[in-house]
Amino acid sequence: MGFVGTLHPLRSFRRRLPWALGPICCALMNLETLVRIGSLCLLLASAETLHGIARTALVTPCIGKERAIKLSAVTGTVLAFGICLFQVPSIGLHTPLAHLALGIGLALFMAAFDIGMGRLLMRKQWRKIWPDFDPRTGNYLTYGLVCLCFIPLMVWLLHSN
Repeated sequence: MGFVGTLHPLRSFRRRLPWALGPICCALMNLETLVRIGSLCLLLASAETLHGIARTALVTPCIGKERAIKLSAVTGTVLAFGICLFQVPSIGLHTPLAHLALGIGLALFMAAFDIGMGRLLMRKQWRKIWPDFDPRTGNYLTYGLVCLCFIPLMVWLLHSN
């Protein structure tokens, strides 16, 4: 009879983990919420990696590297919005501040992922990685990351109306 409550493996670990974003946001998240957020991070990273490969293989030969990089900032943001549109509601956050914190966390993860891919996989030097984040060099990655900060909040607003 006690087995019924433990059918879902994550719910059996109902330990509450503190999550804080400065003094403004202090909420409790359970392990299931953290796993869902981690899954969203991995899904976004996988999709953006495939997006970058497709840009390099398919779009760059047609329109050139500079235009392809600028276009990919827009298409990557749309891709992230589409993924978040289906995944964010299942995370179970209930406040605008929690969704904004999620967006900031996703943006930080994606920036770290981009740096990690550049350094570890592509073996880029630091001096070649930082221009990827500088809009003055024609790369709009930073704008995409800023948009990613607000995408979960926009999804929450869409679903709450």
